[in-house]
Amino acid sequence: MFLFENPKKNHLLAALPAEDYMRLRPYLEHVRMPLGQFIHESAAPITHVYFPTTAIVAPLYEVKNGASVQLAIVGNEGFTGISSLLGGGNSHGIVVQAAGYGYRIKEKILKIEFELQGTLQRLALHFVQALMTQMAQNAVCNRHHNVEKQLCRFLLMSLDRSAGDELQMTHEQIAIMLGVRRESVTQAALKLQTAGAIRYSRGHITVFRREELEKSVCECYSVVNSEYERLLWIRHANLTAVHVAERKASREKERWSVNCGEPRTARQETKFRPPLTLVQAE
Repeated sequence: MFLFENPKKNHLLAALPAEDYMRLRPYLEHVRMPLGQFIHESAAPITHVYFPTTAIVAPLYEVKNGASVQLAIVGNEGFTGISSLLGGGNSHGIVVQAAGYGYRIKEKILKIEFELQGTLQRLALHFVQALMTQMAQNAVCNRHHNVEKQLCRFLLMSLDRSAGDELQMTHEQIAIMLGVRRESVTQAALKLQTAGAIRYSRGHITVFRREELEKSVCECYSVVNSEYERLLWIRHANLTAVHVAERKASREKERWSVNCGEPRTARQETKFRPPLTLVQAE
């Protein structure tokens, strides 16, 4: 069942340098994430951080009258529990928006790696900025664009974080995400189904013609995607190239020093990451 599962299906984990990834790998636990599960409860301590691979989760904000809204989604591009790494508490819950799988790690273990101020910390902070952009743009979209455009945006963003063309979610969940009535989502979905773009059946949405969604979506989709690309993947590629160049230059300097008969003190100038001391997972 788990034959093809791999933590590196999460893009953030895949972006870590090999040595950083191998330090964390023994502590990553593969988990099933069923639809509607609360992986973090509101105001409760965060014990584990989740890295979705095929599941999609969403922060859930509630008000006193029982109403709730989800302002963003997180899939295989990121992780949950960032507030605990930054030293803050958890003021909202995290619910599974689309069923799937992922990996989790104890928060105290990941925090050790985070506090080394290496690649994980840089990627995490870039992810937070991208997530803030998504939340802000979603608020703009929900205020100024019609439900059909919002639904197209939401479906495309979900597809980008899924392994296939099928999404397991209900109209009620989508309505909470968009902050609209369920009936409005049903009407918008019916239009897309009539156009042959999707098929909806008993909590499953299958996308047949993605290009139809892309023609109907508003500009908010591309704005958010561009920010994720800029902050996470393009910037990480540049940082990786710099890191590789620096290591190559350091090795050349050491080789030159040895060949010239100089003391090997040049090695002391190379910046090595301190070893990570982890407590064995229980």
